[in-house]
Amino acid sequence: MTRHFDAIIIGAGQAGPSLAGRLTETGKSVALVERKFFGGTCVNTGCMPTKAMVASAYAIHTARRGAEYGMTTGPVSVDFARVMARKEKVTLDSRTGIEAWLKGMKNCTVLEGHARFESPTEISVDDERISGEQIFLNVGGRAAVPDFAGIDAVPYLTNSSIMELGHLPRHLVIVGGSYIGLEFAQVFRRFGSEVTVIEKGPRLIAREDPDVSDAVRTILETEGIQIRLNAECIRFAGHADGIAAGVDCTSGAPEVIGSDVLLATGRRPNTDDLDLDKAGVKTDTRGYVKVDDMLRTNVPHIFAMGDCNGRGAFTHTSYNDFEIVAANLIDNDPRRVSDRIQTYALYIDPPLGRAGMTETEARNSGRRLLIGTRPMTRVGRAVEKGETQGFMKVIVDADTKEILGASILGTGGDEAIQSILDVMYAKRPYTTISRAMHIHPTVSELIPTVFGDLFPAT
Repeated sequence: MTRHFDAIIIGAGQAGPSLAGRLTETGKSVALVERKFFGGTCVNTGCMPTKAMVASAYAIHTARRGAEYGMTTGPVSVDFARVMARKEKVTLDSRTGIEAWLKGMKNCTVLEGHARFESPTEISVDDERISGEQIFLNVGGRAAVPDFAGIDAVPYLTNSSIMELGHLPRHLVIVGGSYIGLEFAQVFRRFGSEVTVIEKGPRLIAREDPDVSDAVRTILETEGIQIRLNAECIRFAGHADGIAAGVDCTSGAPEVIGSDVLLATGRRPNTDDLDLDKAGVKTDTRGYVKVDDMLRTNVPHIFAMGDCNGRGAFTHTSYNDFEIVAANLIDNDPRRVSDRIQTYALYIDPPLGRAGMTETEARNSGRRLLIGTRPMTRVGRAVEKGETQGFMKVIVDADTKEILGASILGTGGDEAIQSILDVMYAKRPYTTISRAMHIHPTVSELIPTVFGDLFPAT
């Protein structure tokens, strides 16, 4: 027997539960299917647990610097088990809260199991079959594991399995010099591990401007993290002291011997075991579900939200996907993916807040540009906190006065970037900020100043 619902949502990540809430409020019957943990990547292996670890690492690092602030303490040690227990509590509290919300939601039926398409309107969940007028995919993604030579012969960690780590690595070798890898690099270095980051490219976080990449590298190397760039042939083998990672770099030893290896080499969508072909849903060559500007697939009653659609890889883009779908289907409000401005953060310490274009992208657009920069050493709030690493950079269209992008690498950069982002969404000229009065002493108060010191890009 097939149970019928007005809507089926597959996946309880950031978009799914909120959409279930909106749909059920309109009186629709909803089936929400989750095969593992409620809350998706953010709650279980992403933002919440990793940022809990970042917070622990920050507190430990600050305690070690206590003398700089006039604090007298003894030696600072790390209780890794307590760090991980704290992280786990943050995750479990959120996960159980989402599960309880869904299971107590009127008109929502929660099914726990593996969902697979049987037809464009029918889904099997283990031994049960359900059908829906509309179907929403919110299945997320997982770590991509490249086919490195020897990788199958050695134990390795991903961003998920490292969440269950029961020991503090003696020497953590991280493959991948981008956002996930760099956050874990600094965290475990502050916990006391030796850390080496191996990156195939010529610089870290390649999507950022070179000045940002260089500054991030300096921050990490200052804390004792080893960076190996231009690693052309990465390979692995067992070693008496752990794991040997082979790196054919332009300089440095040909092998790095570590106790543990973390692969932070990108993500892939969880779409390969949904039997999408039975529904006729198209994916691209990497497995991401193809969607239009309103997140509808090529099958009109099937939508894809979150990491599985390739239109964003962040919790905030997933939640915004929910808002776009709800606005169009429920509120008669024509919101679109193309309306949003790219924004994200790198949560090393100090963090990098980003909005809009990089300088490289802006230059490639052919526009006349105005650029403003200011080192964090000239930000009073940063000086007072003793956290002066990094800089601010803003990019403006010289003709329209439109803000094209901004990077804030520095204390509070992930928060300060929001004031720039809001003006970009309001489609106001940069003078809206340059003429604003901000609170002193804050990091944000220097944003009007940096916009007031623009110079033509050469």
